[in-house]
Amino acid sequence: MKKTKQIDNENEIKKQLEELKAQLKHQSKKPKIKKTTKVEKPKIKKTTKVEKPKAKKTTKVEKPKIKKTTKVEKEKAKKAAKAQKEKAKKAAQAQREKAKKAARLEKEKAKKAAQLEKEKAKKAAQLEKEKAEEAARTPEEELEEQFSDEQIRNFQIEKMDMDRITNKVCEIVAEYEDTGMLQSDLWKKLKLSSRDGSRLALRLERRGLISREKILQKDRWTYKLIIEQTPISLESLQNSPCLTCPVEQKCDIENVHPEPSPLYCQLIEDWVITEFTKKKK
Repeated sequence: MKKTKQIDNENEIKKQLEELKAQLKHQSKKPKIKKTTKVEKPKIKKTTKVEKPKAKKTTKVEKPKIKKTTKVEKEKAKKAAKAQKEKAKKAAQAQREKAKKAARLEKEKAKKAAQLEKEKAKKAAQLEKEKAEEAARTPEEELEEQFSDEQIRNFQIEKMDMDRITNKVCEIVAEYEDTGMLQSDLWKKLKLSSRDGSRLALRLERRGLISREKILQKDRWTYKLIIEQTPISLESLQNSPCLTCPVEQKCDIENVHPEPSPLYCQLIEDWVITEFTKKKK
């Protein structure tokens, strides 16, 4: 702003000088020379200094005076901090206990659900098993339900010697040894009805002479009979030389030759060979 004012003053002075020059030129042309009056030069106004705005002195911000804490206040603050810490600790402990309890309840709930699911599956499997067993029921099983153990043990076939037929059944089944034979094949050999044959098999099983094994044969459930105890037969002793041996009382397994002993008896040897040959035929 100061600079612009100086320029304006200079321009004004130049203008006044130009005017004075023009006046002098005009006067020089006239015959009479008049005394020139001194042209006062216009006084150049002194430019006033632009005062700079005084910067306001910044007031110092007074720092708050820190009050000196007394011993009692320190103790009070310490107790308050300790109480706050204990409170936070108890809150965290309670939160942990709550989370732990929730996890335990969730675990028990899952365990109960799994147990119920297991029981449900077990019941379903049991029902399936019962259905399968019902579908696989045999006439013998139905007979077992119809008759008591006493009735089965005392079962009699009309006009038949039960001891004789029992021995016959055991002899036939014993020929098959551990492989056993189908009971339907046995009834055909003995010319018995399926009902009588089934009851006879149950009778022999109760007496421990045979065992029955349930098998699937040609898409039908039936039983295989296996010998458990071969009955004693007197037929094997009919031609034994021991029954009529004159030195039978002196015969002993501990005797030494020439004393009579079954270990080196020629009569027993001949009899065994004869019986074996008969069975082979």
